Amino acid sequence: MSMHAIKWWSGLALGGALLAGCGTTAPTSQAPATKSPTAVAEASTPVTLLETGSTLLYPLFQKWVPVWEASHKNITITPAGTGSGTGIAQALAGTVQIGASDAYMSSAEMKPGILNIPLAISAQVIGYNLPGLNGRHLNLSGPILAGIYTGKITNWDAPQIQAANPGVPLPNHPIIPVRRSDSSGDSFLFTQYLTKSAPSSWTVGYATAPAWPAVSSEASAVGNGGMVQFLHANPYAIAYVGISYLNQMESDGLGYGALENPSGHYVLPTSQDIVSAASAMVPQTPADERISLIDAPGATAYPIINYEYAILQENQPSVTTANALKAFLSWAISPNGGNQSQFLNAVHFLPLPPSVVRLNQKQINEIH
Repeated sequence: MSMHAIKWWSGLALGGALLAGCGTTAPTSQAPATKSPTAVAEASTPVTLLETGSTLLYPLFQKWVPVWEASHKNITITPAGTGSGTGIAQALAGTVQIGASDAYMSSAEMKPGILNIPLAISAQVIGYNLPGLNGRHLNLSGPILAGIYTGKITNWDAPQIQAANPGVPLPNHPIIPVRRSDSSGDSFLFTQYLTKSAPSSWTVGYATAPAWPAVSSEASAVGNGGMVQFLHANPYAIAYVGISYLNQMESDGLGYGALENPSGHYVLPTSQDIVSAASAMVPQTPADERISLIDAPGATAYPIINYEYAILQENQPSVTTANALKAFLSWAISPNGGNQSQFLNAVHFLPLPPSVVRLNQKQINEIH
């Protein structure tokens, strides 16, 4: 990810965007003034923080943890990539301190004392394995993807795909649509995109575990890693994959598409186009930070972006655990800590703007 992305929040001010949902205006300087995180003393006794959930966020935790533990000898972080649904469930049950999720908590799931804290801004790509065409970025739309995942579009050379990709020699071969078999924030994001962009053809709605229509050629996989592995092993497959696995996809020689946005433009998941989408949506972030960033307006806005969330309970089992959790989360969201480019660039994430960091810190301060 470029330095353009790392300084993306300055573009909010240049574009005249008012952070209305946050009650502030984006700064114009290259080094924003943000409220200092609440000071938390280093743990005097060893404490372990358990994290589980999003496989999209898991690669970032893998980069964070060694650096964090090197300077916090008494605080151990134990991450696991189990899917957002598991992360949410275990955070609500209190069996882990952090439930990682690509999906925000629904109103039905929300209870007093539950926090949704964004850790970074992410995106999703639509990957495929098309022999001879993986070097091309096919144009794909919500209606096309809804047709594939409902079984109404079955071949790669279907008229709908040809119309979006004139002159491309698409193969006369059945499509293998791959979906997640685990409860997944990526499924939540993908089906939310279909719901918003193809409401007449995608009537299932969106969820971490949607009621997928039966498709004879469909396949399933566990986790983002499983989706990429299936694509690599199965020509003519298509799958939705978290952007933190883009490097692996490219290493495996897989292709990924340009997605149609609400303006009718086909857009790639470049840092600039994710910035464009984030700049339009982030100002609408409410105090509890539960918001869909899907289908942002703007000619260059990439349509599937999201906050990566830490789901947790305000009330922790001990003061030591609460203080350790506050210290780690304050570090994770800081532009001088976990939101530095050395961590985010490797997984193609965007840093949080100062307005969101301030909202986060208010929530973190509620942990006890």
